[in-house]
Amino acid sequence: MSLRQILQSYDVSRRDFMKYCTALSATLALPPAFAPQIAEALENEDNRPPVIWMEFQSCSGDSESILRSGRPKVGDLILDVLSVDYMEVIMAASGHLAEEAKEKTMEQYKGQYLLIIEGAIPVDDDGVYCCIAGDSAVNHLKKAAEGAAAVIAVGNCACFGGIPAGYPNPTGAKGVQKIISGKPIINLSGCPANSDNITALIVHYLVFGSLPAVDRHLRPKFAYGKRIHDNCERRGHFDAGQFVEKWGDEGHRNGWCLYKMGCKGPETFHNCPTLRFNDGLSWPVMAGHGCVGCAEPGFIDTMAPFYRRLPSVPGFGVESTATKLGLKILGVSAAVFGVHGMISFFRNKDIVQQVESEHLDNEDKKEN
Repeated sequence: MSLRQILQSYDVSRRDFMKYCTALSATLALPPAFAPQIAEALENEDNRPPVIWMEFQSCSGDSESILRSGRPKVGDLILDVLSVDYMEVIMAASGHLAEEAKEKTMEQYKGQYLLIIEGAIPVDDDGVYCCIAGDSAVNHLKKAAEGAAAVIAVGNCACFGGIPAGYPNPTGAKGVQKIISGKPIINLSGCPANSDNITALIVHYLVFGSLPAVDRHLRPKFAYGKRIHDNCERRGHFDAGQFVEKWGDEGHRNGWCLYKMGCKGPETFHNCPTLRFNDGLSWPVMAGHGCVGCAEPGFIDTMAPFYRRLPSVPGFGVESTATKLGLKILGVSAAVFGVHGMISFFRNKDIVQQVESEHLDNEDKKEN
């Protein structure tokens, strides 16, 4: 079944599909003119790279994220545009049949398939803490990565070790980039990763045949190029010095800044405020809970306690300091022009009013 037929079966019109492609181009920081190219790449049945999706120490949250999205039915879109040959959460096969399917893809499409990893990889005690089909996760990862065209780590656990790697890290859990080298690796961090970012990344690969530009943590810049704080809808309240002081207080009810309640937005890079979750409906801060920094390395340790404010993120405090700021400006002006000059100005304010009046009269004549 072609992608167009699939979309039609879900009552997704061509117009809606093109809107979706335009939204994807915006997510990728591309001009809207790229929408037709994205649509063509998605509809090209010969453009289906095989995918092996392996899951290790995780809660399956990233799998659920991609499967439960719907713009339009992203789970089905991805599973049909791509050839997902191995993914524990959705595949009907199990046991040796599932392993045979993976081995076949690795042999037949060596150097062509995309390897998507979900969950951390334990390495202590020869990796005994996560074993699949009689072998350790670390061995499965190394073997699958050897023939992959690129490795995509989804979720904080696969990227940086996540919760399993939290202190004292009893299993020696690590992220993919700490184990695999010599292969293109890209991290889609978050807990879970946003399904639209997963889709956008794959679309970039389909359209350009390569992975997008990344930051120092190997995260795509289109999704992690700005701090959450920069685009947060509560940023204006931060600048105005309006903070929630207690859960349920008037500020909380009015959508004021959650910085004092422990929000980690000023130190977290992600596009949560613009992309949001639940098909763009909302995201944690919009729902009234501070950001916990789940897109950052080691967040479970470095960002905890989640309800304690960051040590030093100064706010401007426009409303709370407006009077003091005005007095300071007047003080500077007096120092520059001299007290007598300032007094002279205010004494001759009738001259200023006369000039303003003449200017307005001239403007009225022009209009008439």
